[in-house]
Amino acid sequence: MTPVVTAPRPGHCPWPFQPPAAPLLMLLPALVLLPLAALLPGLVHGGGWELIGQFAAAALTPSLDPVLLGAAFTGLGVTVGIALLGWALSLALGLVGGVLSSRTIWRTLLAEAWPAELIRRFLAVPRSIHELLWGLLFLQLVGLQPAVAVLAIAIPYAALVARVVGDLLDALPTAPLDALRNAGAGAPGALLTALGPALLPGAFSYGGYRLECALRSATLLGVFGLGGLGTELRLTLQSLQFHELWTGLWLLLAVMLLLEGSLRLLRRRWGMPGRFGLDARGVGRSGRELLLALLALLPVLVLVARALGVNPASLLVWQALPPFLPNWPVVLALPWGSMVGTTVLLTLLAAALAVGGAPLLLLFVAPWPWGRLLLQGLWALGRLWPPPLTALLLLFVLKPGLVTAALALAFHNLGVLGRLLLEAADSAAEGPAAGGAELALRCAGCGPRLALLYGRFSGLARSYLAYGAYRADVILRETVVVGLVGAAGLGTLLLEALSSFAVDQLLALVAVYAALTLVGEDLSDRARRRLLAS
Repeated sequence: MTPVVTAPRPGHCPWPFQPPAAPLLMLLPALVLLPLAALLPGLVHGGGWELIGQFAAAALTPSLDPVLLGAAFTGLGVTVGIALLGWALSLALGLVGGVLSSRTIWRTLLAEAWPAELIRRFLAVPRSIHELLWGLLFLQLVGLQPAVAVLAIAIPYAALVARVVGDLLDALPTAPLDALRNAGAGAPGALLTALGPALLPGAFSYGGYRLECALRSATLLGVFGLGGLGTELRLTLQSLQFHELWTGLWLLLAVMLLLEGSLRLLRRRWGMPGRFGLDARGVGRSGRELLLALLALLPVLVLVARALGVNPASLLVWQALPPFLPNWPVVLALPWGSMVGTTVLLTLLAAALAVGGAPLLLLFVAPWPWGRLLLQGLWALGRLWPPPLTALLLLFVLKPGLVTAALALAFHNLGVLGRLLLEAADSAAEGPAAGGAELALRCAGCGPRLALLYGRFSGLARSYLAYGAYRADVILRETVVVGLVGAAGLGTLLLEALSSFAVDQLLALVAVYAALTLVGEDLSDRARRRLLAS
């Protein structure tokens, strides 16, 4: 007798467990807080709580000494100048690299896409290496000078911009391009006419985001001795001069918030899509104003380079290096398995804390109007405060190790993810679907937390998690910057190999680190595509 197979009813899940609703997916990573809460009591030591209190209290009374203010403004100028020059160079190189890595471009020119694939694979290597490693490497080769920090930012950022620009070009509709080609237009002219205006808003919106990142990277490089305000921040923290520390922090925070606000206004004026991908408004203006703004920026860049004493020719004069005598048996004997495993675990723990912590905190403060302002301040401080300094601060009360490093990375990335989630939630509230659903839930008697979770967060969940997957890839590269707290991963040994210039270990570690970040990049790309497709 043939068995009768019944089709599942619409909405019925044939699996034993019903998958969680979309907004609940945002909170799943926060479950890592449960084992973390069990581990933290064993990591706490009682020596530094008084110092933490002094650090917090000093925020209200920063030093206003004229000499200190002058030094802080000088350091801030160096940091902003390095960020601006590194960003501008990366944007110029990245646009060229993005055009060369576009499949659409090569199909139009040669009817083949393999050159784009080759260039994409080549550009994957420089972007897989963190800017800190580039900076410390150039520091060993050419000595301490501002051009080192500029180049350290420009190289990985250019590869990142090239990847995004190439993807943007390949995602543009090709109907206008095909029409021009069929009408007899040449390939270069048709590409520029059909794809150029459509590319500019998205490319420069992403370029604005990279400028914010460049400011944070310039501060981070200063923490490791490459000049600017970051150096002053680390010295004042290590000497426990908290009032002087907060003087520099408040100045840096003011510049960062001014930059973020200015870029937000420019995106609205030029009709650029938002970075979170949820509030795209299309192209509202032509690229004329964008190009004029860039042309006006050129003399500013020249003046900044002269003021900082940036001399590209000095990068060609290398210092005398010790002879390269590799000891490969020692390199092979390194505990590769434990180091890679620790690095991956550190990445997953920090990413789970950051991705799950942002919506959890936003839900927690939803009933209180002042809670939003408190979160905005906390997340701004997280974006501003470099992870190595957070790690040094945590060492006042926690033992060094993986958890301390993960908390430092999570706090910084929580600031980035929290800001993006808040902007996306505000944008979604303006739409009729999410805003109406939240209002209906409130009218039905739901509390503000449930209304926010199942109202606005429903439409944001998958896009937010897709960006969280990208952020996990970024965190993997950032694990190198917290090697100083003894996380025992690849980052710790990398910094040791750089300081002693053990070239054989350095080459092997960079190769493994690059391979690991490329695998992570591929996995995050697959996760983003799956989330956005669903």
